[in-house]
Amino acid sequence: MGAPMPGPDARSAVHTADLDAPPENAYRLVADVLHWPLLFSPCIWSQVLDAAPAEAARAAEPAAPSAEPSAPSVAGEEPASPSTAGTPPRPFAGLGATDERIRLWAVVGSGVRSWTSRRTLDPAALRVDFAQQEPAAPIVRMSGHWSFGAEPGSPAATHRLALHHAWATEGGQEVGDRIEAALDHNSKEEIAAVKAWAERPQAPEELIFSFSDTLLVDGPVSEVYDFLYRADLWPARLPHVAALDVETAPESPAGTEVEVQTMDMKTKGADGSVHATQSVRLCFADRRIVYKQTTVPRGLLGHTGEWLFEETPAGTLVTARHQVALDPGALEGVFGPGTTLESARRLVRDALGGNSRRTLGEARRHVESLGQAVR
Repeated sequence: MGAPMPGPDARSAVHTADLDAPPENAYRLVADVLHWPLLFSPCIWSQVLDAAPAEAARAAEPAAPSAEPSAPSVAGEEPASPSTAGTPPRPFAGLGATDERIRLWAVVGSGVRSWTSRRTLDPAALRVDFAQQEPAAPIVRMSGHWSFGAEPGSPAATHRLALHHAWATEGGQEVGDRIEAALDHNSKEEIAAVKAWAERPQAPEELIFSFSDTLLVDGPVSEVYDFLYRADLWPARLPHVAALDVETAPESPAGTEVEVQTMDMKTKGADGSVHATQSVRLCFADRRIVYKQTTVPRGLLGHTGEWLFEETPAGTLVTARHQVALDPGALEGVFGPGTTLESARRLVRDALGGNSRRTLGEARRHVESLGQAVR
């Protein structure tokens, strides 16, 4: 008889930080998952698939997870005209006890992975519990909780921020070590981000805003999507793109019908300056392209966005949506002395929205020229 197969490799970890801010500030940041892509560097995209008051949700049968829900909740959905400075996001969540099912896409190690988790939010106890549903190999199970409270023996103004994980993997010690290293890296990034945002003098609502632009294209969704998907052709198609390198790969693990693109792009500004950015994009064929700038321009703490495609009787309605977090300490250095948060919103909206509107215009010109060629 051969040696018995080893069982799952079970491990646990706790990451902590002192918090010089009201613990409620930190709790609200963790409770509102829709803003995580702006707050946490590993997180690319987040969705709330369903939510209910905690007691009702526990009695309900959870729905099966979907790689692409038909109508997910998304932060900052308010449309904005090109002349507006942007729309503040809805208030951060976390005021009521809630059970919710969420889906996350995040950088884990050298790839992008997604998973669905069930979370329980308890604002009275300042605690958020989570557990992955149907974890992807090599992870067998993953759960944990966030806690926010007083640190024994510390000054009254100091609180303790803690992130607990318990998980198990299959595949041997080397696989387990790799997962633990990736979790350790991401947890340290998340703890540091929660601490930094909670201790800011500005509330998140003062720094985060959103806006969108929509254009109707006389052509099929597939052709409009292809123009925005084929970013490798943008330097020849878009005057404001000076250079672009892109790599495309399936999500890891495969099987979700999502392609992951990593992009290095150089964009020309109206003043002739060139800005370099790096982005990760999630491409859902003919439906949406979600992206996050992993290296953002000076003046910003975060920038995420998406291209949305809707088929209508008149053609394809395509929307460019942005969500931005301003860096209050860099505004005057970037935009000039006396720059306020309000004026910075207008300047950023004009710059980012201007690029999106030019891209939408070129997409319409390209797709409609294809239609004329076959008539």
